[in-house]
Amino acid sequence: MPHTGGMWWSFLKAVRSGEHRIAPVTWVAAIAATVYAISPIDLMPELVLGPLGLADDLGLWGMLALLVVREQRRWLAAPGAK
Repeated sequence: MPHTGGMWWSFLKAVRSGEHRIAPVTWVAAIAATVYAISPIDLMPELVLGPLGLADDLGLWGMLALLVVREQRRWLAAPGAK
C-alpha cells in the first residue's frame, strides 16, 4: 500500500487520540535526537570536519525516520487501522 499524505494524517490522529501507542524506544530516540540537535556538542563535528560534520545529523534523523516509518507500518498492520 503506498504511503499517501492522508494515510500519514490518519496515523498522526491515531497517535494523538491514543488509538496507537508509540513504542518507548521511538520516543527515546525522538527525544535524544532533539536534545542532541540543539546541544552545543552537536557543533563539534561541524567545527572539526566542516560540512562533512553534518553527516552525524543526517544519520541521526535518518534513524529516527526509520523508527517512525516502522511505527506507521505497525499501526497499518493492526486490526481496525485506517
